[in-house]
Amino acid sequence: MNQNKVIGLTGSIATGKSQVSNYLKNKDIKVIDADLIARDVANYKIVKNKIKREFGEDLYKNDKLDRKKLAEIIFSRKIHRQKLNSIMHTEIYKKIKKESDSADGLVFIDIPLLFENEDLNKKYGLDFDEIWLVYVDRETQIKRLMNRDGISREYAEEKINSQISVEEKRKKSDVIIDNSGTLEETFAQVEEKLKNKEMC
Repeated sequence: MNQNKVIGLTGSIATGKSQVSNYLKNKDIKVIDADLIARDVANYKIVKNKIKREFGEDLYKNDKLDRKKLAEIIFSRKIHRQKLNSIMHTEIYKKIKKESDSADGLVFIDIPLLFENEDLNKKYGLDFDEIWLVYVDRETQIKRLMNRDGISREYAEEKINSQISVEEKRKKSDVIIDNSGTLEETFAQVEEKLKNKEMC
């Protein structure tokens, strides 16, 4: 196994984690993106068939998963989220673990629901040297989600409440990247954290 330093990168919906993840990728830092892996896994034949059986054939258009429609279903009921997770998580985590073990040096694992899935991290042997959280306060989070998705405040709060609160995640994280200001300010924090740890 290669020697590497593994950092979990997480956030909550509409906190801007993807912006930080993309910034790291543009610096040629290795980022394993759980969302991209999930999209790939959703098109595995065995996974596709299970999703169709559980949620209906119409979730796939032109043989591609309609992620927006699926999101509406799983946010509406916890049991639907649990069923989807049981279908996909094994393949997702196996692929993340394989990529992590083959990486050399600094690697970030971008996992939106890192804290929500702590049991799976342990089950599949994902060990993090540090956890970085991309943070904004709840009110900013609500407003950004409403603007981003064109949804009502009520629906934005429902989506946010389906996850562990960002304040609770903050208590559990090693490094906080505050994304409340400009992107330039956010990226400056990232550079400082990388520099402090002699990762650049």
